[in-house]
Amino acid sequence: MSGFDRLGSALQYQIANTLGWSNLRPVQTQTIDAVLDGKNCVVLAPTAGGKTEAAFFPLLSAMDASDWRPVSVIYLSPIRALLNNQVDRIARLGGMVGRRAFKWHGDVGQSERRRFLREPTDILLTTPESLEAMLMSKRVPSRDLFGGLQAVVIDEVHAFAADDRGAHLSAILERLVRFCGRDVQRIGLSATVGNPDEILRWVQGSSHRNGFVVDPGGAKKRADLSIDYVGGLENAAQVIRALHPGRKRLVFVDSRRKAEELGKLLARIDVVTFVTHGSLSASQRADAERAFQEGSDCVIVATSALELGIDVGDLDHVLQIDSPPTVASFLQRMGRTGRRDGASPNCTFLCTSENAVLQAAAIVDLYRRSWVEPVEPSRRAAHILAHQILALAIDRGGIVRGDIWGWLEGATAFADLTREDRESIVDHMLNRSILADHDGKLWLGEEGERLYGRANFEALYAVFDVPRLIKVTADAREVGTVDADFLRVLTGGEPPAAFTLAGQPWEVVHVDWPRGVCVVRPAKDARAARWSGGPRFLSYALCQAMRRVLVGDDVDPAWSKRAQSTMTTLREEHRFVRNEETPFVESVREITWWNFAGGAANALLAKMFERELGRKVVTRNTSITCRENAARSSAAIRELMVSWMRAERPSREDVFEFAAGDETRVSKFEPCLPTPLLRELQAARTVDHPNARRALATTAVLPVAPHSPVIGRTKP
Repeated sequence: MSGFDRLGSALQYQIANTLGWSNLRPVQTQTIDAVLDGKNCVVLAPTAGGKTEAAFFPLLSAMDASDWRPVSVIYLSPIRALLNNQVDRIARLGGMVGRRAFKWHGDVGQSERRRFLREPTDILLTTPESLEAMLMSKRVPSRDLFGGLQAVVIDEVHAFAADDRGAHLSAILERLVRFCGRDVQRIGLSATVGNPDEILRWVQGSSHRNGFVVDPGGAKKRADLSIDYVGGLENAAQVIRALHPGRKRLVFVDSRRKAEELGKLLARIDVVTFVTHGSLSASQRADAERAFQEGSDCVIVATSALELGIDVGDLDHVLQIDSPPTVASFLQRMGRTGRRDGASPNCTFLCTSENAVLQAAAIVDLYRRSWVEPVEPSRRAAHILAHQILALAIDRGGIVRGDIWGWLEGATAFADLTREDRESIVDHMLNRSILADHDGKLWLGEEGERLYGRANFEALYAVFDVPRLIKVTADAREVGTVDADFLRVLTGGEPPAAFTLAGQPWEVVHVDWPRGVCVVRPAKDARAARWSGGPRFLSYALCQAMRRVLVGDDVDPAWSKRAQSTMTTLREEHRFVRNEETPFVESVREITWWNFAGGAANALLAKMFERELGRKVVTRNTSITCRENAARSSAAIRELMVSWMRAERPSREDVFEFAAGDETRVSKFEPCLPTPLLRELQAARTVDHPNARRALATTAVLPVAPHSPVIGRTKP
């Protein structure tokens, strides 16, 4: 039987007549077989490749045949915007067999939530944070609500698996399994992932079902790529106006601030422009996305939020300001194009600096080699275990210590934590009064209440830190949010204070700090708003690709004449890199080691140099520079590196000593961890131990000049 033949007759009729489909795509046929065979799946297909239908056709068929009771399917998304975009689509699919869907997230009103709790729907669309809030809320009868759960669909699964939100989600899934008492089927959807088998293992958790990766393969459309050097954001705006007139263009930037700046520049030169990012109100984002969807000759400027499968209609062209930090992100963004018959996926890089040209060229180099970053889920997420202990204490109205692991056993995020690790976390939290023992049940202690008890434990809904945001309103309508620190500095200067938000300039009328509200009115011009967050380290693989581009002679067909000229200059400036060994470049009181090891590896090596040579060491993604006293001799630096390599350093002790330390916070649950587990977490987040040793190994084999001075530890 084909996959279609295995579906219920009612659903077959609806697919053929309501949807008007004459056949199914390979990914849908394969997924139907896997899901109806009871397997856990990771489903791979390009954006708009039909993954949603692939997952829901067999689930709806089983729901109809076995008369599952609500809530039987949970659909999880990494962002609210994707939920908003998918709810009508999934509700329409469910409606074909008389089933209903509901979305639950922070923008959904209380009256709608109460109506859902009175009459639950078959499908619930939500985020891990909203699901956590539901589990912790006394107003949500979790055991009854989720007692009928049969399956979970995780969209954009690659966006979860490698970070804290994925660790959190893996724990929540195990708590849901405890509620319903069955082996819940798990289906992950993704367009881009370099190691799907590892993602499948993460999805499986405690499940004993067989697993299957659905990857229909097939010929891929040839992409139209272009890399251009434009030299600045104002020039980029002019190029965007000139490129593809009369077409819809999606322009990606990698910060909210840059999105606002570019939106303002485009509007100034009469380009119909919409801006969307996570700090705009839900209504602003929806208005922008709808207007863009309905338009024809317009531009939408977006951050990474729009790379996650959100439908903005038929899209003609994707442009990228500078370069995304990963190949996976590039593939997601380019995948928004080329959906129509006869159309090709395309992406134009508009680089505002020479380094951006090099990074874009390296991204394309890796793409042409069919390389995508592997996703590496955590298996020792001690801080997320601490979070889950606190959440369970509230969820259960106090929890017996011996019952904690029964709720979480099987969660991939805790698979490599030993019993001693788990017990040390509870002991530490009790000693710090983060937990308190009340008649044999654990509850939040005095310090736990202080750290996490405000606003009805709101700090425990999400595992990530959220900076204080001020809501911006104009004529009683919410525009979005800005960082409180940015607004405080802005309003402390010369009046009038003004900033750009949603691509429009606003003047500050009044700030109600206690309520967290800023009232604004339209202005003629303003500076771009600022939000917290900094640049990400580039990976070892990407930096090595940058080196490969620099030492090569090839001219990629994607490079424009300006990009070719820029690359010629960069290659000439970096001729020393052509040496087979990793080079040192000496100048006045400065020595630079060009290792192309990536930011996290160089962060570790730079701190080791600082300890031995002094405090004048500067680290970058591609190099480490020793200055002043630290730059006395490259031969001496090499000798030091040889000694490290012979001693098999950086060692585990080096990693713990030179990781972020107390000056950098990597999780809001740091206070819950005993020192060894805290240092391990800091090391995992801030340094790259394997590639630091790899960089040393490729350089320390160089001959050391005889009689080179021995470099000792510099005194303060």
